Amino acid sequence: LFKINKQKQMNKSILYTFWAMLILLSACRKASNGGETASGESNDSIRLEVKYAKGFALKYVQGGVLLDITDPEGKGDKTFRYALMQRGKKHNQADVEGYEVIETPITGTICMTTPQLSYFIKLQALDKVVGITSTQYLKNEQVKKAIDEGKIGRIGMDGDFDTELVLALNPQVILVSPTKRGGYESIKNLNIPLLSFYAYKELDPLGQSEWLKVVGILTGKETEAQRLFEGIEQRYNELKKLTAEVKHRPTVMTGELRSGTWHVLGGRNYQVKQLTDAGANYFMPERNETGGVDLDFETVYVRGEKADFWRMMHSKGDEVTYAYIQSIDPRYADFKAFKERKIFNIDQRKRPFYEEVPVAPEVVLADLIKIFHPELLPDHKPVYYELLTK
Repeated sequence: LFKINKQKQMNKSILYTFWAMLILLSACRKASNGGETASGESNDSIRLEVKYAKGFALKYVQGGVLLDITDPEGKGDKTFRYALMQRGKKHNQADVEGYEVIETPITGTICMTTPQLSYFIKLQALDKVVGITSTQYLKNEQVKKAIDEGKIGRIGMDGDFDTELVLALNPQVILVSPTKRGGYESIKNLNIPLLSFYAYKELDPLGQSEWLKVVGILTGKETEAQRLFEGIEQRYNELKKLTAEVKHRPTVMTGELRSGTWHVLGGRNYQVKQLTDAGANYFMPERNETGGVDLDFETVYVRGEKADFWRMMHSKGDEVTYAYIQSIDPRYADFKAFKERKIFNIDQRKRPFYEEVPVAPEVVLADLIKIFHPELLPDHKPVYYELLTK
C-alpha cells in the first residue's frame, strides 16, 4: 500500500511538472508575440492590416515595415515611401531600396496639425511629440503642460517656421500635410524626414481612425494601436446598425455665410458619411467634393430652406443661441431648421474637436444619432455636438 501511494505521488509530481512547463512555454510564446517589449520597442510578430484607409499600405520585411502613402482621394500618382525599420534589427538593403529609412520607435516628432496630435493623445504617446505648430484652441491639458515645461515647442505657423527651434528640438520625423497651403520650404533642407500624413483626406471615418496603426508603428505601440482601433471599429459598426432601417431619415444642411460665401461640406466628405451613417440624408449629396465648397446664399437657400436639421461650427466661447445666430444674418430665421429649433453645433473653444474626433468617430456618431433619432440612444449624453435649445 505504501508503494502504491508513493507511486501515485510520483505520478502527480510528474503531471504537475508537465503542466508547469506547458504554462511557462505558453507565457514565453505570448511574450514573444506581444508587439511591444519592456523597452517599448516593437517586435517582429505583430502584423497590422489595413481595412478601411485608402491612403497607406503596409508591407512587412525583415526588421521592419515598408509604408507606402498616397492621396486617399486618388488624385495624382505620387507615392511617398518610408521604411520604418526597428532600431537595432538587421534588414536587407534591397528591401529598403527607394524608401526613406526611419528608425522606430521614433525618439521625437513634430506634428504640423492638431488632428495629427490626436493620434498621439489616443495612444498615450505624447512623450514622442517634441514640437507642434502654433495651433489655436488647444484644449488638452497634458499638451499644454508639456508646452509650459518646455517639453513641446511651438515652431510657428505654416510658411514661417522657426528652423533654429526645429533643429534644437531634434525630431526624428516631421508629420506634414502634403497638399496644405503654406509650404514646407524652410524645413525641407534640414535633413529631417517629412512624412506625408494623409489621414485628414480619408473618405471614411474609420479609415481616418485607422491611421492609428501608422502612429503605432512609429512609436512602437502596434499592439495598442490595434486594440484601440478594433474597439473604435466595433462600436462604430454597432451604432451604424441601429440606424440601418430607420423609417424617417431627416435632411441635414451644413455651414453658414462667411465673408459673403456659404461654406458647405462636399458630398464625399467623411463627415457627410457620418451624417448618413447616423440615419440622415445630406442636403447636397450630388456634390462630388471631398472637402468643402463655397456657394452663394441663393444656391444654399433653395436646397436648404426645408432641411430638417442644420449643422454649424463656432468658435465663440460664449453660449451660441438662436438670437445670436439671427444677429449674424437675419435671413437665417427663414430656414425650417431655425424655426423648428433643430440647429446643432460644435463650439471649438469649448470642445476639443480636432484633438479627439479623428480617433473618436464612434463618439461623434453617437452624438448624431442622439440628435436625429434620440429614441435609439436614450441614455447618451452629447460629447461634441449638441442641439441648441435657446
